[in-house]
Amino acid sequence: MMWTKQKRRSIKGRFILPLMTIGVLSYFGYHIYHGEYGLYSRVKVEQHIDSLNNELKSLEEQRKGIEKKVSLLKDGHIERDMLDEYARKNLNLSKPNEFVILTGQGDLSK
Repeated sequence: MMWTKQKRRSIKGRFILPLMTIGVLSYFGYHIYHGEYGLYSRVKVEQHIDSLNNELKSLEEQRKGIEKKVSLLKDGHIERDMLDEYARKNLNLSKPNEFVILTGQGDLSK
């Protein structure tokens, strides 16, 4: 006769695979939401894209203003108003009978 020994599965052995499965699913579930490319990060990236688009629009408006000023200079002649504004702002020149009122830096560029 041949003797066989049967091993009873312990309670610990029954819960190892389900616990490992829960751990792995929890890990991936957390990173699906909070990871570098997760759902929460996507919202933050979209908000950043919106803020950059708004900044782009303002920079394009500034560029158009600068291009307009440059176009006045390209024709080979300078308009008298632009020359006068440039001299007053950069060289601190004025006519003897004029009063000069200095304002903040932001007002000089307009």
